[in-house]
Amino acid sequence: MRLLVISLTSLLLVLQYQFWIGSGGWLDAYSLQTRVQLQKSINHKLTERNKALLGEVLDLKQGYDAVEERGRTDFGLVKPGETFYQVVDSPESVK
Repeated sequence: MRLLVISLTSLLLVLQYQFWIGSGGWLDAYSLQTRVQLQKSINHKLTERNKALLGEVLDLKQGYDAVEERGRTDFGLVKPGETFYQVVDSPESVK
């Protein structure tokens, strides 16, 4: 009888170890759950960025105005007959 109790107790301890600490146990599951939540957050941010980029690409493909605006802001495009004015803040107003 005593051997049976020791055997069952040992088996219980081994199973508990596997459940809590062992490979694929509770700690691993919790760690994976945390990593999944982090990855979902990253994926959501990337999805939003991709939507914005897709909108910009479609706008550039469809309209000349978007290309012209991009040229003006990024490359300083000035059409013939236009005069370029640069407005600079005075040092007093910049804080």
